[in-house]
Amino acid sequence: MKKNVFVLMSSLVVLGTALAGCGGGQQAAEKPAAGGEQPAATPAAEAKPQVLKLNLHSEPPTADPGLAEDTTSGAIVRATFDGLTRTDESGHPANSAAESVEVSDDLMTYTFKLRDAKWSNGDPVTAKDFEFAWKRVLDPKTAANYAYQLYYIKNAEKANKGEAKLDDVGVKALDDKTLQVTLENPTPFFLELTSFYTYYPVNQKVVTADPKWAAEAKTHVGNGPFKMESWEHKNKLVLVKNENYWDKDVVKLEKIEFSMVEDENTELSMYENGEIDWAGAPLSALPTDAIPALKDSGKMTTQPIAGTYWYKFNVEKAPFNNVKIRKAFTYSIDRQSLIDNILQTGQLPATGAVPPSMELKSGGYFKDNDLETAKKLLEEGMKEEGLTKLPPITLSYNTSEGHKKIAEAIQDQWKKNLGIEVKLENKEWKVYLEDLHEGNFQIGRMGWLGDFNDPINFLELYKDKEGGNNDTNWENPKFKELLNQSALEKDPEKRKKILADAEAILMEDMPIAPIYFYTNSWVKKDEVKGVKVDGLGHVDYKWAYVE
Repeated sequence: MKKNVFVLMSSLVVLGTALAGCGGGQQAAEKPAAGGEQPAATPAAEAKPQVLKLNLHSEPPTADPGLAEDTTSGAIVRATFDGLTRTDESGHPANSAAESVEVSDDLMTYTFKLRDAKWSNGDPVTAKDFEFAWKRVLDPKTAANYAYQLYYIKNAEKANKGEAKLDDVGVKALDDKTLQVTLENPTPFFLELTSFYTYYPVNQKVVTADPKWAAEAKTHVGNGPFKMESWEHKNKLVLVKNENYWDKDVVKLEKIEFSMVEDENTELSMYENGEIDWAGAPLSALPTDAIPALKDSGKMTTQPIAGTYWYKFNVEKAPFNNVKIRKAFTYSIDRQSLIDNILQTGQLPATGAVPPSMELKSGGYFKDNDLETAKKLLEEGMKEEGLTKLPPITLSYNTSEGHKKIAEAIQDQWKKNLGIEVKLENKEWKVYLEDLHEGNFQIGRMGWLGDFNDPINFLELYKDKEGGNNDTNWENPKFKELLNQSALEKDPEKRKKILADAEAILMEDMPIAPIYFYTNSWVKKDEVKGVKVDGLGHVDYKWAYVE
């Protein structure tokens, strides 16, 4: 997924969980819909107001599942929409909007039967809504950065690149309750993908009538456990139980109230004062200065997550058009000191792009804090570019205490280790994201949490120069060829070797500087139960309740 907004936690947004791999295939399809972990409510539990108070670190850039690309937007979309499948408590996809699914013997055709369900405005949810939603994401006019998530579907990539018609895409509503999907190649994790928000439906009638339907609560329409009651932009967002949701009987919460406070210290104070029920990941981050005391108190929960925190280089802006200079900056970072002195919640130094839960090469591709090699490469790179002095360099990051501290520490390391002066630039999340996509940066902070448990999800980000979440402007024909080969390889071990070769190219060309693998850390009130934070960092409030 996704981008991670935070440091300690995102998509685009986060702190950082162990992955529960998806079994996929027919077995996952036959699982019943997830029904929640809580026992039947007792009278005492029912007496407790079922209101959950949380904080979003920033304004959600969107509440449209077709445009969402970060964890803040994703949390709101996941609460207000429902996919064909939904990740259950064990981290596996279970039937949700789909009542059943049949998979062809060649694993290329999926036929979903939809259950009787309604949109939050009372309209019936139909197979045509899914077909419309997926083709809308693929339509080049939509400019959805996550369109590539649908490339597993036949002709989806060609349609998104204007090389085929949307009518040629392998998704078709056979009738109101039957959706047939044809894939390019067998995709063992496809039912995991259908639980991800880019695959959610949208109400065709609503979206066609109002292009800005997702921007305000009064026009927002979803098919999920909750619906949007109010949205005071950059201040407060309120969700309430959706009485039209097909599985409403397992939804215990009546309301979720989100404040929007960027400062992590203020958020923690709000938690300690009883104004909110949860502080920290996955929607925000804990203040780094407070972590030792929270850890010692035993109140803090920490779990590893399939995510990587990295810096992106704009390879079309000097001096980072030179691979040796990119490597010099990457190799001279002391990751372990960042973890020990700033992060402090068990992160691991990242010397590769793919996180440990789906690791392709044990030990990574370079040494942490390799100053000798870094200095040598910097000297060689500057000589190749005819430079006696580096041009002004700016490191950009989005507003967050954690990102700021990491940037300051790395700024200091680059000055001490390489003699390089680096300017820091802080921007609000939505503006930062836009600048990154438009190439208005030299070095930019980002994090990536897995959308599904497979290395391809981390590597395919950099397949195409114009890819929605690439930002680096890097492209390598051999890297692209290997990713294409991996899609055709049916032998798991051979496929893993192909992907390992691809990651080696990525780390040889170094368009990104991996820094650490995430953990998620938070504190919550004891009475808050049933909130699901899975191994990919996705949060789901469907089964949440207040005891």
